[in-house]
Amino acid sequence: MKFQFRIILFCLLSLAFIGCDRVTKDIAREHLKDKPPVSYFNDKLRLLFVENTGAFLSLGADWSKSKSFWLLTILPIAFLVGFLVVIMRKAKQFSVFEMVAFILVFSGGIGNLADRVLFDRHVTDFINIGIGNLRTGIFNVADIYVTTGVIMLCANYMRKSFIKPEI
Repeated sequence: MKFQFRIILFCLLSLAFIGCDRVTKDIAREHLKDKPPVSYFNDKLRLLFVENTGAFLSLGADWSKSKSFWLLTILPIAFLVGFLVVIMRKAKQFSVFEMVAFILVFSGGIGNLADRVLFDRHVTDFINIGIGNLRTGIFNVADIYVTTGVIMLCANYMRKSFIKPEI
């Protein structure tokens, strides 16, 4: 696959994923904020509006504004810029599978950073799944992107390390 196509693929899919994340968060803000949770599939899926000032599972939610700004906004921006530079420079070396995984991680990171910037450190979370008392934390579509991308990269790495080319 040509280098230019990979870059176009990266840009278009990133914009599409970021847009989908943004739309779902806007819908959650409009329809779930200040309302009781909505339950589906015998309470296996709950939709409820939460604004998270922390990171994963609210880690850092009690940090000062300054500490939160530097560790949860500036540091991730620097990481994502570096991530983007590496992906763009090495795009020829990655398979389409790897490119999609990188796109998911990048898009999810940008999606949550956009919330932090737009809503004064508050990331919109609204999805909770589980059975009975065994439940996940509350998350959003951007979190699904990042998690899926990381799982794809780990699976790809494990596949490559177990399947060694014959000489």
